[in-house]
Amino acid sequence: MDLTQLQLLTELEPVVASNLDRHLATAKEWHPHDYVPWDEGRNFAALGGVDWDPEQSRLSQVAKVAMITNLLTEDNLPSYHRTISEHFSRDGAWGTWVGRWTAEENRHGIAMRDYLVVTRGVDPVALEQDRMVHMTRGVHAPDDFAGVLDQVIYVTIQELATRISHRATGRVCGDPVADRMLARIAADENLHMIFYRSVAAAAFDIAPDQTMESVTKIIKSFAMPGSGMPNWRRNGVLMVKHGIYDLVQHQDEVLNPTLRSWNVFDRTDFTARGERAREELGEYMDKLRRDVVRFEEQRARLLAREAAKAEGKDPARV
Repeated sequence: MDLTQLQLLTELEPVVASNLDRHLATAKEWHPHDYVPWDEGRNFAALGGVDWDPEQSRLSQVAKVAMITNLLTEDNLPSYHRTISEHFSRDGAWGTWVGRWTAEENRHGIAMRDYLVVTRGVDPVALEQDRMVHMTRGVHAPDDFAGVLDQVIYVTIQELATRISHRATGRVCGDPVADRMLARIAADENLHMIFYRSVAAAAFDIAPDQTMESVTKIIKSFAMPGSGMPNWRRNGVLMVKHGIYDLVQHQDEVLNPTLRSWNVFDRTDFTARGERAREELGEYMDKLRRDVVRFEEQRARLLAREAAKAEGKDPARV
């Protein structure tokens, strides 16, 4: 028989409490203003200065797209807070964690926006317009994302994916200040991932079949929380093409290590129900491996054609 949501929350509360203590002992205090080159700032036209012009940006197109996408994703924190607090609890260790996690996540958007505005990396007017659209839409979990297990599994994967995206973005910015800032943000995301991954590991021990079914469902339907933001598809294609976050990373750096951490394919505590969910996940991972091979081949051909075109060669011969 499945545990109810209240039973799961109650059974997992000591695990949340111990991991909250570990997190608070491990996390380092930092301040967004320390990661922004303020001496590069100047007034815009409203205060007698000069408004943004594309020539003012030192960022490549890939870096601009990645920074905007990552920042708008962070901006939707109110939606994430609402969703998580609805499925967790506002009391006890659960409530303390939700508040702490929200406060830490809020620093990310502050630092990234200040950096982009001060360095004039992107158009601040367009950025604000996109923020308004994205936050107005909010983020809504699929109807079948029901309860604490689905949320814990989802954020485990999402936090790790976000960490990877921030680190890759820092590398393509070509600016040591941006790289340092995004490395700091990525370190937060990694600690958040460890917290959620540890809670999920405990859920496997408490309710193995239920947790296995949740893992299979979430992995098969996973989408980053920024989906639906303005220009999501177009920007996503550019980010995938240049390795900010792609199918290879999703398999090799997110899903595989997370599933190994939970010992998913070697557990012996499932009933027939859990075994069915594990078999379904195994079939999905086999398909993903085939998809990754095709993806890498297609991307290599695309990049080769673009390189040939840039050199004045006939792309059709590549």
